[in-house]
Amino acid sequence: MRVGDLLPAAAEDLGLVEQLRWSRLGAAWAAIVGELVPGASGGSRPLRQDPDGTLVIEVAAPIIGQEIRLRADELLDALSARPGGIRAERLRVVVARGMIR
Repeated sequence: MRVGDLLPAAAEDLGLVEQLRWSRLGAAWAAIVGELVPGASGGSRPLRQDPDGTLVIEVAAPIIGQEIRLRADELLDALSARPGGIRAERLRVVVARGMIR
């Protein structure tokens, strides 16, 4: 058994299911952006998913946001197909006030 196989049960026991889900989503997003929009790699992260199905992405700079918006449909399709990803109806980009970690 691998440690990764134990994480879901441990997260549930500790009340950290949502944090684990967002951690996995962040990793999936980073991998997809690295593959599809390499120039924006490391400059964006999922912030939240709104009740209407919109995935809000925080970007480090307006130019990164523009690249993400141009590839939004492709990114959302890849995200829904990736383990750890989610299905979102649309994507909204917001520019960060500080550094993205």
